[in-house]
Amino acid sequence: MITPRQLRELLTATPFRPFRIHMADGSSYDITNHDMAIVERNTVDIGMDRDPDGVAESLVRCAILHITRLEALQASVTH
Repeated sequence: MITPRQLRELLTATPFRPFRIHMADGSSYDITNHDMAIVERNTVDIGMDRDPDGVAESLVRCAILHITRLEALQASVTH
């Protein structure tokens, strides 16, 4: 079971290492920057469709309970 603490540790790691969040419904989200996600008690909000300045056009809210795994990505992945 993934916990909010695990997500926070990944987001605040120095140096930051990109990772992918896999959801129970088969969807996945690449977190390529520590500013892309906000961890809450039961959910994580992920900024989507970021412009060149890093501003998200929308947010996806994911229930932490439905995260099935976290996967490390190569540092060159960008979205």
